[in-house]
Amino acid sequence: MATVLLSDRILVRVAGPDAEHLLQNIVTADLDTLQPGEAKPSALLTPQGKILFDFLISRDGADAFLLDCRKDVAADLVRRLMLYRLRAKAEISVQDESLVAASWGDDSSGSGSESTRLRDLRFAEVPVWRVYGATLKGDPVVSEWNQLRINNGVAESGRDYELSDAFPHDVLLDLNGGVGFKKGCYVGQEVVSRMQHRGTARRRLMIVSADSPLPDAGSPITVNDRNIGTLGTVEGREGLAIVRIDRVKDALDSELPILAGDVPLLLTLPPGATFSLETAPGKDAS
Repeated sequence: MATVLLSDRILVRVAGPDAEHLLQNIVTADLDTLQPGEAKPSALLTPQGKILFDFLISRDGADAFLLDCRKDVAADLVRRLMLYRLRAKAEISVQDESLVAASWGDDSSGSGSESTRLRDLRFAEVPVWRVYGATLKGDPVVSEWNQLRINNGVAESGRDYELSDAFPHDVLLDLNGGVGFKKGCYVGQEVVSRMQHRGTARRRLMIVSADSPLPDAGSPITVNDRNIGTLGTVEGREGLAIVRIDRVKDALDSELPILAGDVPLLLTLPPGATFSLETAPGKDAS
């Protein structure tokens, strides 16, 4: 089993009698369906429906939750949660002592009695585990972790998109359980629900590959010098990208090359995608 320590991640704990009610009313995931032993993708949005913070959320015993987030934005996430807390009986704190790791492979054994092991629900076709503990060890195989995310179409902010610049649909939170469409209101819910019911999501995450090494993450993807997207995580000749799927379809229909720099790209749908280029929103979609 491969295990990689994710030094750029940290845990935020929300605990107390009102913790679930507080989080259910502000995050995108439906906590009513979150089972013990699961780490579910979720986000806190702006009122305009864009991702302000992304994280994995899991239960930590009775009346407590762990938010597995980027270390560099954890303090900002805590401040934002405190704004929503008001009189709710919930304590919010950063768990500096706990390390975060990801593991995958044929060996399904645990990672020691001092660790917590959770199924990462973003990966539907391969078992991947999130592991939390104070004494975790792992091999320095971040490139293998990136490749696993690429193969499975799993995007993360900072690598694949910037915070406050992407809707949940852009990064497939609507497909991997990161958005609860049957739950009540949450911050940004009206915009997300409208995109879902009208089918107006134009930007989508896709897997890219090439016959030569890809340029760096952040490089624009173009057709006839027109920007249609941006490269995210890159490992050699493969990567992730958020692109305008209507413009990808137009390029393919017109047999125009899709480029990153001067490198021709092949774009494919992520595993489990329920959208297609044939159903891309038209030019008049919002």
